[in-house]
Amino acid sequence: MTPWIKASLPAIPLRLAVLALFAMSVSAAPASAFFGPFKKNKDDEDTIVYSTDPPDKLYNEGLYYLNEKDFKKADAKFKEVDQQHPYTEWARKANMMAVYSKYKQGEYDEAATEAKRYIALHPASSDAAYAQYLIGMSYYNQIQDVTRDQRRTQEALTELEQVVRKYPDSEYADQARQRMQVARDQLAAKEMEIGRFYLKDRNFIGAVNRFKVVVTQYQTTRHVEEALARVAECYMAMGIVNEAQTAAAVLGHNFPQSEWYKDTFALIQSKGLSPREDGGSWISKAFKGIVG
Repeated sequence: MTPWIKASLPAIPLRLAVLALFAMSVSAAPASAFFGPFKKNKDDEDTIVYSTDPPDKLYNEGLYYLNEKDFKKADAKFKEVDQQHPYTEWARKANMMAVYSKYKQGEYDEAATEAKRYIALHPASSDAAYAQYLIGMSYYNQIQDVTRDQRRTQEALTELEQVVRKYPDSEYADQARQRMQVARDQLAAKEMEIGRFYLKDRNFIGAVNRFKVVVTQYQTTRHVEEALARVAECYMAMGIVNEAQTAAAVLGHNFPQSEWYKDTFALIQSKGLSPREDGGSWISKAFKGIVG
């Protein structure tokens, strides 16, 4: 089972958190002392009736509840800003804080949906990079063990790649690259798991096809050494010695100290052969940047 890293919650950008200081300074006081009594429907004590308060007051109330970890009320206040004061700067900030609120309470699908909406509405916003990063992280935090479906892993990789591509100079680009590497490693691990299953079942063609994905698409992961070794093993079993020799040669050239290379070299040598690279092989081309 391949380990993977859960991410900590991203911090709120400073520009969005400035007003939070105001809310935090009164966090010890009851809400009614700061905002006045809540208006509630008689049939539902938890339902807050929308008021006619100005947007800055509603926004600060949302920050207060967010600081108190009362995410339901925080969401309601940020939604109120958006609904009662649309097309304002306060509404834009409230939209972003609503995304963060849902992310922090673990409502990842909802957070991703709201973040996509935010980017669609405010593509030129200074917080668009943060919204895109939260989309990627929402999927990243749902990555499953390698024995299970990796759809969320692929989605995380795709969305985090957007951070690096669209916002390369943002403060989230480096964090996105780090998470992308973990996601790639996870996807490579899944391919290796399936490939090993096929190999054990002596389905050598099926196994090679899985290991080939790792060799051509996930060369920077820790699984590529084993993938090359397994490719050599499969080709030797099928009697395709030229490709087996090439896999061994590429493995030895790139990872000369690898235990996988030592085992592969011994396998090739046991048949009276030696590692020899065929430049026309897909294996050789993959490591020259032609395949993948």
